[in-house]
Amino acid sequence: MDLSLLSQLNAERAARRAAILVTNMTDGSQRMIKQNVAYRNDLLGEEFDKRFLSGKSGLVKTDAGEAFLTVSVPAPRLVLIGAVHISQALVPMAEIAGFNVSVIDPRTAFATEDRFPGSSLLAEWPEDVLSDQPFDPYTAVAAVTHDPKIDDYPLMEALKTGCFYVGALGSKKTHGKRLERFREAGLSVDVMSRIEAPIGLDIGAASPQEIAVAVLASVIKALRKPGGVPA
Repeated sequence: MDLSLLSQLNAERAARRAAILVTNMTDGSQRMIKQNVAYRNDLLGEEFDKRFLSGKSGLVKTDAGEAFLTVSVPAPRLVLIGAVHISQALVPMAEIAGFNVSVIDPRTAFATEDRFPGSSLLAEWPEDVLSDQPFDPYTAVAAVTHDPKIDDYPLMEALKTGCFYVGALGSKKTHGKRLERFREAGLSVDVMSRIEAPIGLDIGAASPQEIAVAVLASVIKALRKPGGVPA
């Protein structure tokens, strides 16, 4: 591999950005496709879209011969705002599904090792955590505390950052008040429409465990369906 391309690929990986290394199987030439750089006019543009969504490398046929696509996609993250019963059920399920999961909650009565053994638990305010661990387009955010003082900031940051999923617990009335606050903070209607509230796929979930299943289903759908991750 060309050392300059290897350096670029490593830089994209370190920054949690997706990229594809295209290798021409006829002459061995290589080029880099970055997801955050326009590639729509490329002859393989549609194939790149599919590969960025699936994360799978593989051989493709082109007019110039065969090419091998080495796909590098960041591991998806799920950040749960709130160390509540739903989060307790959701953490192990999301980890099984392949997500890197973290739970943020400044309330030390909830954010305890006993309630979340072995998980990435941060008993801090979201503002403090995000200053060191910012969101990105491969992050899903689910706010489940019911407390605007805790939920609002990370939800707005998730929208501004382009997280592939943004969901919030609460009734339609609660969400209406949330939207009023966000509108006053300068967010547009289009941006706010990306929040899934009430949170989770509509499967009639009632218990915390069932709600956790519904949330995970929505997160996976947002990640894997076309348009799930912004290009």
